[in-house]
Amino acid sequence: MVEFLPLVLFGAVCVVLMMGYPVALSLAGTALVFAFGGAAAGVFDMAFLQAFPNRLYGIMTNQTLIAVPLFVLMGVLLEKSKVAETLLDAMALLFGSIRGGLGISVVVVGMLLAASTGIVGATVVTMGLISLPTMLKRGYSPSLATGAICATGTLGQIIPPSIALVLLGDVLSSAYQQAQLNMGVFSPKTVSVGDLFVGAMIPGLLLVMAYIIYMMSVAFMKPEAAPAVSREQIQADRNVQEPLVLILLKGLVPPVVLIIAVLGSILTGAATPTEAAGVGAFGAAILAGVQRQLSMKMLAEVVRSTTNVTAMVFMILIGASIFSLVFRGFGGEELIHHWFDNMPGGVVGAMIIVMLVMFLLGFILDFIEITFVVVPIVAPVLLMMGLDPVWLGIMMAINLQTSFLTPPFGFALFYLRGVAPPSVPTSAIYKGVIPFILIQVTMLLALTMWPELATWLPGVVYGE
Repeated sequence: MVEFLPLVLFGAVCVVLMMGYPVALSLAGTALVFAFGGAAAGVFDMAFLQAFPNRLYGIMTNQTLIAVPLFVLMGVLLEKSKVAETLLDAMALLFGSIRGGLGISVVVVGMLLAASTGIVGATVVTMGLISLPTMLKRGYSPSLATGAICATGTLGQIIPPSIALVLLGDVLSSAYQQAQLNMGVFSPKTVSVGDLFVGAMIPGLLLVMAYIIYMMSVAFMKPEAAPAVSREQIQADRNVQEPLVLILLKGLVPPVVLIIAVLGSILTGAATPTEAAGVGAFGAAILAGVQRQLSMKMLAEVVRSTTNVTAMVFMILIGASIFSLVFRGFGGEELIHHWFDNMPGGVVGAMIIVMLVMFLLGFILDFIEITFVVVPIVAPVLLMMGLDPVWLGIMMAINLQTSFLTPPFGFALFYLRGVAPPSVPTSAIYKGVIPFILIQVTMLLALTMWPELATWLPGVVYGE
């Protein structure tokens, strides 16, 4: 029974989380209860917890994690400055006159917003508030409209610069070094957040293209589900009086320039992801000022929101550090390693099990908890089995993106349900996301068959 205590600990944490307790306190509290109980029973060595101060110091001095508050600040500034609304006006006027044009506009705006904010909840809620009423008013199928909004909202998981990729890249970097040291490689290679950013670009853009092709296909086969809308109707709906060229200049150019500045500085090697995050935050502040939305009241709201999100992330990281130490103290790593080594199908079987477990955990845990709790447990073992760290990271990100879309527990569905009008039934939201889930599963299969979709571009950019 003692050898299964790590699994009992993991199950206990899931139960406590489902009871509604704060994530950080649930992780740390449950782990400490098991640690003290195990020490009293003589099956846990409290010396494992003596490593916690070093872990805490490592978190405080981690340069990569500085990117988190900076990217959050960038996203909140763009959200508060109404850039998304102006951008949607521009795209709707540009594409709305063709069948499915409003849907294509939502996908394009969702992609740019995901690249700007990197936060799934913010993107889904923002797009739900500003685009869903217009789509419904102009005769779009409720399921198609809500499915497009949910799916594009989850692109924040995979479109760089994504906060999910920042956190995943930091964890995978440590796991990759640990895996190599365990294999006797004492001059280990490294994997960075920049590698994950570059590796995610092709899969992310392929997903966007697949979404647009699906919207166009529906509009062609079922014109009544995605009708064309005249520019006059869109101008009336959005209360737009300015010429199209001016709206494009105001709505499209600034966020695109900002995204190019952030990603371009990383791709060219001019800046690290942390430095690029600083560029993004500064650029977003300038953009908000140019849009005449930056005021002391708004700035206070932005700083407060950024502080709340950042504090949540780091509290969860601290709680996860305690959990991982206790999990290791009970022999959890050896148990996982033994299971994976003896699993039918070898590395393929192990990968399938890990992806399935992460998919199911995505119903009850956010990506932050999964990244800090699950990935450090399974990633070193998978990497020791020869998997590429960039490919593994992209697979995990898209897998979680799919989990957040899947009924009945997907987070994106809950976010949209909270802002959708009562006239839109929950069943329509569930029905609408199914085609997009199939697209994402297809992308996972494509990455499985052709890992180069994730690994080729980092090799070209960084000359590996």
